[in-house]
Amino acid sequence: MLPDIRSQTRETLAAQFAAWGQPSYRLDQLLGWLYARRAASWDVMSNLPKALREELARTWSLHLPELVTKQGSRDTTQKFLWRLADGALIESVLIPANPALYGDDSDRHTLCISTQVGCAYGCRFCASGLDGWKRNLEISEIVGQILAVERWAASQPVEAAPVTPAADASATPAPAPAPKAPERIVNNIVVMGMGEPMANYDHLMPALRALNAAWGCGIGARKITISTSGVVPRIRDLARDPLQFRLAISLHGATDAVRGQIMPVNRKYPLAELTAACEEYVKLKGKMITLEYILIAGVNDGLDQVLPLADLAHRLHAKVNLIPYNKVEGLPWERPADDVCETFADQLDQHEVVVTLRREKGHDIDAACGQLRLKTEKQEATTA
Repeated sequence: MLPDIRSQTRETLAAQFAAWGQPSYRLDQLLGWLYARRAASWDVMSNLPKALREELARTWSLHLPELVTKQGSRDTTQKFLWRLADGALIESVLIPANPALYGDDSDRHTLCISTQVGCAYGCRFCASGLDGWKRNLEISEIVGQILAVERWAASQPVEAAPVTPAADASATPAPAPAPKAPERIVNNIVVMGMGEPMANYDHLMPALRALNAAWGCGIGARKITISTSGVVPRIRDLARDPLQFRLAISLHGATDAVRGQIMPVNRKYPLAELTAACEEYVKLKGKMITLEYILIAGVNDGLDQVLPLADLAHRLHAKVNLIPYNKVEGLPWERPADDVCETFADQLDQHEVVVTLRREKGHDIDAACGQLRLKTEKQEATTA
């Protein structure tokens, strides 16, 4: 299979166009088709010469993930299950307009994207790694989730515009408006889906640069959040990256004793090392980080965790995002009662921690990462 063109950097494409003797504006036209118009075939690129389109088709492939199924309604959290070119399944979750999850302003739409097929990090409560790790996603497959969601959104019926009175037939008709690129609906990205993003750092960062670039999707770096279970070397790399991507830590335990029960990564990178790397990020970036904390009944929802979590948040100048556990079929963990979650949040607030308690976002659509994929794979295996 030919490499996908969206896995190529702008520099690589520019060099190839120069070798073909193509003027530089042709590259700008191509990039417009790839990112602004989310093209899924070469034939639609009508302003590119046929000979150039044929050369492109001989050199690269052009794919977007294929939608297998979607759960949720248009005005609620929606989960998308995608099939990649090799048949692998991944998930993305679209969260509608709500108070900002990670940014400073209200979000219009936040898309949570995956970076791997499966996961090798084995967090005890997570569905993503139940079937093991299969492979890293390519750059094009990371970017493709955003483009595929936006193609899907553009294909949905819209309400008819109100009927206006007929214009005076004698009047000079107004000129037809110039065609526009489809509206962009995703303006915030959270890299928190299937897989450990920092374990696919070499593909993740070029993908995010394309999503951020003016020639790509034009999504501001501060609107892109990378979530990691705590891969310390990559956190340090991110701290030195010139772009202002945000950082979230999947913490889920404020002590090594608790975190070590549910997150194997804590054995390699215990809290002391993780905290030091986060301090370096905060020092170099000057940006607040987010501590993700999934509340699991009887595991990390005790009030004895409040003080160490508050101390860590103050040390890192971090905010805490509490997420009641989404039940995963086949795992023993349970969601705490609502009053337990509220009390935990109130106690953090009393310790002057900036804290949010995630309200219901997808509990009814198997929103925990990896559940829909596993369910679909089992169904396909039984019908094969």
